[in-house]
Amino acid sequence: MELGVHGVNITVAATGKDTAHLARRAEQLGYQSWWTGDHVVMPASLPQGGPNGPADPIVDALVHLSYVAAVTERIKLGTGILILPQRNPLVLAKQAASLDALSGGRLLLGVGPGWQEAEMRAVGVPPEHRGARTDEYLDAMTSLWTDESPEFHGRYVDFADVLSHPRPTTPGGPRIIIGGHSPAAYRRAVTRGHGWFGTGTVAGLEESLRGLEKAAAEVDRPARLGRLELTFMHADPTEISVDAVRRVADLGVDRYLVFTTPSRTVAAAEALLERHADLPR
Repeated sequence: MELGVHGVNITVAATGKDTAHLARRAEQLGYQSWWTGDHVVMPASLPQGGPNGPADPIVDALVHLSYVAAVTERIKLGTGILILPQRNPLVLAKQAASLDALSGGRLLLGVGPGWQEAEMRAVGVPPEHRGARTDEYLDAMTSLWTDESPEFHGRYVDFADVLSHPRPTTPGGPRIIIGGHSPAAYRRAVTRGHGWFGTGTVAGLEESLRGLEKAAAEVDRPARLGRLELTFMHADPTEISVDAVRRVADLGVDRYLVFTTPSRTVAAAEALLERHADLPR
């Protein structure tokens, strides 16, 4: 099981110096992936002081990962997760392919439909269409990355007679990781994702695995996607323990992520990474 880091772009590392320091330290400690949270805007009515308070800095996920790619050599670069309906899929396909190419194929593109209605309305996306947009955007981006003559005609995306280069270094495009804990998310992971991303408690993880198993019995999985990879993050860092990680590994999880955002300072985040660097793999 791989060990990863999540959330350093939220609050903790809003400067290049801090980002470079923590990313290099994580790589030195043997962490194998580095993941970002994502919000374009936050509702001002949210309470202050939480992991995602309205005034907390959240560095753009792809900008942050581009910086991390430049100051590291091996660590994989994950979005966990990017709110897909809020982005133009052709622009995102270009950005993702460019980052994958510049990083030598290290990008793991985690996406989901999002949940925060105020944020979606602020960027002009009707929340009730977010699931359908997510599915369509994924299919459109895959065409741009893989088809000799990309073409897509849908409700939200319509293009033909265009090319987008560079193509991703990773054959078939970056690995797509689907986030979410709903039946629709589980079906999306089975039909469109190389992997699934979940967060919460171990009990919640077990429930999600049952949901994924049910989805796999209901919908077909394309052979090109291979086995569904599982990525999990404990929402509460105080729950991290050797026994908990072993339990997660026994459930078949491929990546276990250490959540750094509640640390709120670089020193605290670094101490957290050092404390958990020897967790079972």
